[in-house]
Amino acid sequence: MATANLIAEVTGKVWKILVEVGGEVRPDEPVLIVESMKMEIPVLSTGAGRLSELYVKEGDVVEDGQTVGQIVLDGQG
Repeated sequence: MATANLIAEVTGKVWKILVEVGGEVRPDEPVLIVESMKMEIPVLSTGAGRLSELYVKEGDVVEDGQTVGQIVLDGQG
């Protein structure tokens, strides 16, 4: 089963989760939004599939480079 990780690109707070676990995602679709220095930075899907795991919840602080979730890619399980 092929998977892709979702990576936070900035340090900040998870402001809003846009896709629930089990939800379908498309490439470059926002999955969650991190607030950093009063800016909203989306964490984008890296491929088409479904969100299989989310390691954070709204309000959690994330670090730059942190894995925040995982996608099972289409056609891979």
